[in-house]
Amino acid sequence: MESVLLNADLPLQLFKSGKVRDSYYLDDKLLLVTTDRISAYDSVLPTGIPDKGKVLNQISAFWFEQTKHLVPNHLIEVIYDPKQLDAYLPEKSRFSYPDYLAGRAMVAKKAKRLPIECVVRGYLSGSAWEEYQQNGTVFGLLLPQGLQESQELPEPLFTPTTKADSGHDEPLSMDEMITLVGLRTAKALKEKTLEIYNYARQYALERGIIIADTKMEFGLVNDELIMIDELLTPDSSRFWDASQYQPGQSQPSYDKQPVRDWLVQSGWDKEPPTPPLPPEVVEATTNRYREAYERLAGKELK
Repeated sequence: MESVLLNADLPLQLFKSGKVRDSYYLDDKLLLVTTDRISAYDSVLPTGIPDKGKVLNQISAFWFEQTKHLVPNHLIEVIYDPKQLDAYLPEKSRFSYPDYLAGRAMVAKKAKRLPIECVVRGYLSGSAWEEYQQNGTVFGLLLPQGLQESQELPEPLFTPTTKADSGHDEPLSMDEMITLVGLRTAKALKEKTLEIYNYARQYALERGIIIADTKMEFGLVNDELIMIDELLTPDSSRFWDASQYQPGQSQPSYDKQPVRDWLVQSGWDKEPPTPPLPPEVVEATTNRYREAYERLAGKELK
């Protein structure tokens, strides 16, 4: 099995280490390194998924390029040759760049992150389906009666949440969003999230993939709203194979579903420590991530 990158270790000032990405300062910019770490049920697992970081990095870059006519984003360039970093570091600060940076790192603008997870749902699935079964609502929004699991919604729903560094995100009403970021920014977040989702959903459908739902993050650079973090990846979205789509049941996804399924079957109580994954689950998950990238981008992973 291929080697995995669980932790980046660079002689640069650390900006942030998240569940998947390690970010470093590059003067007034950031170097984002997407590792092969995988999380489930709010826990980071001890086993990495080979190529996962490259898929997430390159699929985000693909979508940033595809949607930049709709809203600007933080991408400056993807690092395919680590020597590209010479352009961002003074000679005295350069170091021996590790090979793992190739394909899994990008240089990005440093933005002021907005504390909102912009979620949009086009299909009734996951926690939305659970709420609908109980109350006939999704995030408090009343929906028509008689909808099935995984059914396409009459129109995409914007269901924002808080952006929690740990634990669960909490639902946000539009009024709460306005309190957090102001009326103009709150309206722009909703408008741009729906615009990007509708564009990407049609694009993906033409390539045989349904984007059931996704979440996006935004930030400000000189008071301009831009996309940040990741965009339309298997970690931030539900991707379904359109040829296998059948409303009325759960759909197989191009994501970490093999991991979730195995953890449930293992009897893990969802409390640390998390158990290591068996090789067959790792391989199945790697294959799903790679296939999602290649079908959407129309090319092989670099």
